[in-house]
Amino acid sequence: MKKVLVTGGAGFIGFHLSQRLAQQGYRVTILDNLAREYAGDSELESLLAMDSVRLIRGDITCRKTFDDIPCDFDSVYHLAAINGTGNFYSIPDEVLKVGTLGTINLLEWAKQNRETKILYSSSSEAYAGTLGLLGDKFPIPTPEDVPLVIDNPANVRWSYAVGKILGEVAFGCYAKAHGLTNFVIIRYHNVYGPRMGFSHVLPQFIERIVQAEDPFQIFGGDETRAFCYVGDAIEATQFLMESDLTRGETYHVGRDEEISITEFAETLFDIAGVAPETVQRPAFEGSVKRRCPNCDKLAKLGYVAQTELRTGLQHSFEWYRSKF
Repeated sequence: MKKVLVTGGAGFIGFHLSQRLAQQGYRVTILDNLAREYAGDSELESLLAMDSVRLIRGDITCRKTFDDIPCDFDSVYHLAAINGTGNFYSIPDEVLKVGTLGTINLLEWAKQNRETKILYSSSSEAYAGTLGLLGDKFPIPTPEDVPLVIDNPANVRWSYAVGKILGEVAFGCYAKAHGLTNFVIIRYHNVYGPRMGFSHVLPQFIERIVQAEDPFQIFGGDETRAFCYVGDAIEATQFLMESDLTRGETYHVGRDEEISITEFAETLFDIAGVAPETVQRPAFEGSVKRRCPNCDKLAKLGYVAQTELRTGLQHSFEWYRSKF
């Protein structure tokens, strides 16, 4: 039975991935500080009740957390992060610490076993500054070789993006200095679905729909995103981890179909059977006008996301409706 470690395994993508791996017969160890608002829910309790799953409760920003964890895993999925745009502004120091210290601590621990393959979860947020810098010259759909830039270090929104960029650089540095070359980097693009927390646009929209907000305010309605359902994201994640062709490479995980935030809201209205008046407000400072990944590199390996947006939003709406 293969052994895997999932940092952030009680979080959004980490939970769904841990559940999938456990159901497939893997022995799963979750490393998580259980800080998320739903960290003690019944779904997580059911997962942890499985004989093949164990939880190590710890903070990856503390080096001692790794002292008693044997580095004998077949693979490590490094997904731990503090996400959510609201958190980038309200607790940017914590966001940055998890993104930087957490990854460095993991790599220091991983030096014990250079054969273990590590998957590092980066993000489309890493491109946000580049888009502002290049403007109309920024390629959309965006390939993996676009430079990563922070255009304004004083804007705390980049606390998350900086952590992801530094993490990517760290893997290159540790590969060069310590031979930790058995890794793959993935950049998630707007993954959504059940258990994604409550500080993202999808759960916030659903909460306001359930509360019958009318008129319904939409901030940055003309901005576009390409949303990827979490089921597709975790399938792609496992696919990239287990492929023999991904070592040292970087891949986008997402869908290449853009939709405006207004259209996104209207799809949710239709699912909920409501038709509120809408009022468009300016986007928040630092928001990106367009974001859409080029996923050709992943597709050439043999994986393409299949879940249509409406289907994924239907699943998400049904899950969140009972939470509000």
